[in-house]
Amino acid sequence: MSVDVLTRLTASLEAAGLAFALTHHRPVFTSAEAAAVRGTSLHSGAKALILKADDAFVMAVLPADLALDSKSLRAHVGCRRVRFAEKDEVLTLTGLTPGSIPPFGSLFGLPTLCDRGLADNESINFNAGAHTDSIQLSYSAYFSYENPQIADIAKAG
Repeated sequence: MSVDVLTRLTASLEAAGLAFALTHHRPVFTSAEAAAVRGTSLHSGAKALILKADDAFVMAVLPADLALDSKSLRAHVGCRRVRFAEKDEVLTLTGLTPGSIPPFGSLFGLPTLCDRGLADNESINFNAGAHTDSIQLSYSAYFSYENPQIADIAKAG
């Protein structure tokens, strides 16, 4: 990709007139590390997962304290099989490594499914293309910008 994901995302959010906070921090590789370095609740973390549902890739976005409910996702999408995308598939689709992907499937030409529980948060937090960059954005701004399919696709981890 000629322009990195952080630049594309921030330019797009700015063009849409959305207020957000960008922070740079030490590298984080788990949702718990990210919440700690951001000083935010784990539930406000928007965990973006790249999945293969039958033959199509999708992005699922969940509160970071929850796990994917594969059975519910299969029912919602209407597919027989779902699996996590492999690291090389994620890199090919997004140009990023797992854990650094922002919750915007639209950036990568992927449909976005968002768990209903993320709406519990006034603001959401997520890595923005690197393990050292995070964005905080209101949930309502995220929803209006991304317009994800809302589904019950998360369960207690």
